[in-house]
Amino acid sequence: MNKILFFDVDGTLYNSEKKLPSSAKEALLTARRNGYELAIATGRAPFMIESLLEELEIDTYVTFNGQYVVYKGEVVYTNGIAKDELAKIIAFGEARNEPVVFLDDKRMIASVGDHRMVAESLDTLKYPYPELDSSYYMQNNVYQTLIFMEEKDEPLYNETFPNVQFVRWHRYSCDILPKGGSKAAGIEKVLEKMGITLQDTFAFGDGINDIEMLQAVGTSVAMGNGHERVKAVAHHIADHVDEDGLSKIMRKLSII
Repeated sequence: MNKILFFDVDGTLYNSEKKLPSSAKEALLTARRNGYELAIATGRAPFMIESLLEELEIDTYVTFNGQYVVYKGEVVYTNGIAKDELAKIIAFGEARNEPVVFLDDKRMIASVGDHRMVAESLDTLKYPYPELDSSYYMQNNVYQTLIFMEEKDEPLYNETFPNVQFVRWHRYSCDILPKGGSKAAGIEKVLEKMGITLQDTFAFGDGINDIEMLQAVGTSVAMGNGHERVKAVAHHIADHVDEDGLSKIMRKLSII
């Protein structure tokens, strides 16, 4: 068998308490014993999923929504916003008191200190407030930048910066991605290495940043706790992540 399963992290593998349910862990390990390859596809940074990768013994992952891709422990693809474009977005946000946070594969850096929207957003990921360096992106490779603004202001950003896309993951925060950047694009880099097609690929997710991935693969699953727009594009809908939804749907699909 040459099939691969891609799992989102927050709301898919991790439950409401940001923990991996024992039922989900056992399901993934059983799937591996049954011949499936396991991979992660997340908006998180590599350093944010180290313990999960170790626990599940996974060495293939799509992070930053497709901007940093690793296959069998080797970095096979990276992408990011051009520095001059990023500078314009940062300046626009600064004038509106809407800060950013930069991420590379090892750390997270904020452009300003003690900002309510930054603190609340990162708290949902169980991460403390980052160190400060407003020019970090100028001297370092930044694979993802988070902009902190309310949903009502998103159309203004979309109109002002048509060369990038803003993908919301929190009521106060969006990931800034290059046009065409997505988990689906990152998954394709992995499949090129494996020599298999999207038809041999399964994906499990719950958030807006999972939509392209679920639309692309041969078999897609939206979690019961997922956004309605995500459920609308999936082939299957699982139960809530807190109700062993992942293991139940993997059994229903005869993966385990």
